[in-house]
Amino acid sequence: MALYQKGIVAEANRSALFLTLNQTRNEGAKQRVKQVLANVTAIEEKYNQLEPEAELCLVAAIGSSYWSQIIDAEAPAELTAFPSFENGENVAPNTPVDLLFHIRSERKDLNFQLARELCAELGDAVQVVEEVDGFRYFDMRDFTGFVDGTENPQGDDRIGVAVVGDEDPAFTGGSYIHLQRYIHNMDFWNKQPVKKQEETYGRTKEDNVEFASTDKALTAHTKRTSLKDSDGNAIEILRHSMPYGDTQACGLLFASYCRTPKNFTLMLKSMVEGDGKGHTDHLLKYTRAVTGQAFFAPSRSFLENINK
Repeated sequence: MALYQKGIVAEANRSALFLTLNQTRNEGAKQRVKQVLANVTAIEEKYNQLEPEAELCLVAAIGSSYWSQIIDAEAPAELTAFPSFENGENVAPNTPVDLLFHIRSERKDLNFQLARELCAELGDAVQVVEEVDGFRYFDMRDFTGFVDGTENPQGDDRIGVAVVGDEDPAFTGGSYIHLQRYIHNMDFWNKQPVKKQEETYGRTKEDNVEFASTDKALTAHTKRTSLKDSDGNAIEILRHSMPYGDTQACGLLFASYCRTPKNFTLMLKSMVEGDGKGHTDHLLKYTRAVTGQAFFAPSRSFLENINK
C-alpha cells in the first residue's frame, strides 16, 4: 500500500488546528500551492525531529471542487461535493473550500508555528477561510459533557476504516475527509436535566456507558449514527473531532476520515433526515452545523510527486 499520511490514523492529540484556505487568482498561485503540498511530508518530519515528544501530525487535503483545478489527472473514484441535507431546522450546509491543513500535536505552540510557516510559504497564493483552534476538553469530552469519539475503531482497524485500499489503485493510501463546524446552544442544553441529556445521546453522561439498543430512543444520537450495512456489518468512520471556542461561543469541529465517503453520508442523512418515520437526531436541537466541506487526503507519495 502507498504510505498514507500518518495523521490519518494516528491517535488523538491534546491540541489541533484546522486551517482551510482558497487559492487566489494571483500569478503563479497554482504552482505555489503544488510546491507546498509536495513539501508537506518534509515539513512534518522536520518538526518531529526537533520535538519528537510532541507527536505532531500534518494532514494536507484537497477540496472536492478544487481537485480538477490543481491536479491534471483523474480524481479519486468517489470524490464528490459535501452531502448537503436540510429538514426543517436541521441543516447540513455545503460550504466548499480548496485546501485543508489539519495540524495536531501535544503542543499548541508547535501547531501555531507550523500554521504560520505554511501560510508564509503559500503567501498570496491563498486566502485563509477559517482557522479553528481545537483542544482536548477534560477527558476527551465535548462541551455537552459527553465523551466524544467513543465508537472510533482501534488499533489496525483504524487503517481498514480510514485508508483507501486496492479498490482504487491510483489513490491507495488516501482518505476521504468530511469537515463540519458546529455551534452549540449551551444555554438551551444546560437547561435540560441529565436524564434528558442522556436520552438524547443514548449513553450515560458521567460513566460513558452506552444504553442497550432496546433502551435507546429512536431519536438518540447513538441510534441515528450506529448503522449497519445489508450484511449486518457496522458502518464506520474514524473521527478526529475537537471542541473549540471561547467565552462567547463554542462547539465541535467534526472531522470524519474514511476510505469511502458513503459511510459519512449515510450517517449524516440518518441524523438530519432520520429514518423516514420522523425520527431525526435530537442532538441537533442543541447544535447547528454552519460549515460542510469534502476533501481527499492523498498518500505521501502522491503529494511528493504532485509537481511531476
